[in-house]
Amino acid sequence: MPNPRLATRYAKSLIDLSIEKGQLEKVFADMQWLQDVCKSNRDFVNMLRSPVITADKKEKIIDAVTTGRISEITKVFTHLMIKKGRESNLPEIAAAFITQYKQKKNIYIVKLTTAAVVSDDLKNAIINQVKATSDMQNIELETAIDEKLIGGFVLQTGDKLIDASIAYDLKNIAKQFDNNDFIYKIR
Repeated sequence: MPNPRLATRYAKSLIDLSIEKGQLEKVFADMQWLQDVCKSNRDFVNMLRSPVITADKKEKIIDAVTTGRISEITKVFTHLMIKKGRESNLPEIAAAFITQYKQKKNIYIVKLTTAAVVSDDLKNAIINQVKATSDMQNIELETAIDEKLIGGFVLQTGDKLIDASIAYDLKNIAKQFDNNDFIYKIR
């Protein structure tokens, strides 16, 4: 069962420890790798969440998967998660760690949704425009394609949303017709 509070606490502890040991960047890379493994391999996540598989077997499996790929801090952390019975929360903890790392480094995630694939020049122009019109200087652009937009784009960062899509404009026009704004009312 998802437990964001637990994930946040463990991620904060791991960030503090990695800063103390001077290995924040390495642990961040480890957490990104672990998150990719969890996203791409459903069997790995099922193994972590399985009550049937013993802690010793989970530890051996994780060691086999991660040997030579993660730092000693991350290895000890994953073993601690298993000993505490929290290994099922490892995907959430990795995601929480990445989020907290980006907050600590003032990296803002900007999501660009378009109807078609956009060029790198256009992506760079959007990033430069966002930098020029806000206090965000470290931007990580995530792109998505949604053909329902018809054209234009939707730009989202945090709780701010800019919808400059044709689908949005068409919805606004439909609302105006529903209100009969274009018909003179006699009564």
